[in-house]
Amino acid sequence: MPNFKKINRRLRLGMVGGGQGAFIGAVHRIAARLDDRYELVAGALSSKPDVAAASAAELFIAPDRSYDSFEDMAKQEAAREDGIDVCAIVTPNHLHFPAVMAMLDAGIHVICDKPLCLTVQEAEQIEAKIAETGLLFALTHNYTAYPMVREARQMVADGKLGKIRLVQVEYAQGWMATRVEDTDNKQASWRADPAKAGMGGALGDIGTHAHNLANFVSGLEISELCADVDAIVPGRKLDDNVQILLRYANGARGMLWASQVAVGHENGLRLRIYGDKGSIEWGQEQPNQLLFRKLDERPELITRGGPGNGADGQRNIRVPSGHPEGYLEGFASLYTDFADQLTAHLSGAKIDPASCLVPGVQEGVDGMKFVEAVVRSGQDGAVWVKM
Repeated sequence: MPNFKKINRRLRLGMVGGGQGAFIGAVHRIAARLDDRYELVAGALSSKPDVAAASAAELFIAPDRSYDSFEDMAKQEAAREDGIDVCAIVTPNHLHFPAVMAMLDAGIHVICDKPLCLTVQEAEQIEAKIAETGLLFALTHNYTAYPMVREARQMVADGKLGKIRLVQVEYAQGWMATRVEDTDNKQASWRADPAKAGMGGALGDIGTHAHNLANFVSGLEISELCADVDAIVPGRKLDDNVQILLRYANGARGMLWASQVAVGHENGLRLRIYGDKGSIEWGQEQPNQLLFRKLDERPELITRGGPGNGADGQRNIRVPSGHPEGYLEGFASLYTDFADQLTAHLSGAKIDPASCLVPGVQEGVDGMKFVEAVVRSGQDGAVWVKM
């Protein structure tokens, strides 16, 4: 792992959201601590003051650095000599934009959970603010940081697959196969609410991951798409199943399926890319293996940390081969790469290009354009629309 000594301390981390009863906040906190690069020192952990204070106490955040709002947190932390270096935004989707903008306006670097926001207009405002301020920004599409995903990306870039012809990506879950949002399931309730989740249900929640993963590994850009967008469970306000045909700028074709009503599936993110010389296949539930098939040759199983891994695949490996790494470590790799960037930035040093595989605001803008195009295609009767 990289060993920076330019700043002789952990980076000071703040968090918006992620209080009691939240899921993704704890994941971000574990990720931030895994390589010992951050210390959580401040938070606006809930919109409810009592929950925010109780959550901060559980996390050993000093009472005077537990805030009732992210606006107050941004203002007060920016004024402190020991204020936070970076803030993690881990709220439901509808709060991403105002929280990100509050931090950027206060001069604070940002790590934001995906999707970036609710609309393309919001995404472009964030993009413009980052360009104006020169602040660093990371979007936690965590699957891009799995070693075998980065290995696959490098193999495509090195031409080992030849010219890319086909891209197949799917993200299948079954946890919303019933009206779970009508129970006390906090995670389901906001994801099924257009006011909080935005214009996409499964599309925004997991479809954006599938889209980002396919683009990251293939290096291709979608030129057109045709989408069938469904709310299969009766009465559901947002989609729970999307099936999308893709056309890429280089002439390749693709398909993307994202579903949260695929009974029996847990977290079935799967990517297959086919070129004229070979293909690769990777699945999130077996993340330490990458299958490489060369034209007219025997398949080759590449393993995390095993023989022949390139620099990108080796960069964030923490344990020996055969010892599985996965979801939490993927998040941690993004946090660690971003820490490398931010440490160099705060020290006035040149940022190491090897740390720059972290998704940023451009990926966020692209994700919102993808969501809007899919929704538009679906609303118009599954017609082809340009990205």
